[in-house]
Amino acid sequence: MAEIELSAIRASGPGGQHVNKTSSAIQLRFYIPSSASLNAEQKSKLFAHSDNHISENGMIVIKAQGSRSQHRNKEDALFRLKGIIKAALQPKIKRKPTQPTYGSVKRRLKSKAIRSEKKSLRGKVERDDF
Repeated sequence: MAEIELSAIRASGPGGQHVNKTSSAIQLRFYIPSSASLNAEQKSKLFAHSDNHISENGMIVIKAQGSRSQHRNKEDALFRLKGIIKAALQPKIKRKPTQPTYGSVKRRLKSKAIRSEKKSLRGKVERDDF
């Protein structure tokens, strides 16, 4: 938890007088390079992960302001940070190439033959009745 910096800020949007006097939104900051809980491989995967919350210098900034409760916004910010890290560290599943089925090959060749015949009939017509 020492790696995560949480600060209460004023939330934007409607809310009347309440929004002007309370700091219910939470801004979470997590600096990837100085993290002791992540190893070098995990840090590089996080850097490579494309997410709008990760800046070029490796700072993850999350602003949670969905609730009027500071406690719920804090939980939401931590949950979103956990989701970003989990998505970045999830192993990529490599696609296994497959062969086309016998039926699909037959259908493709049949449609090619039909198209070829249709186009060959579009040629010039020769007349022998002169």
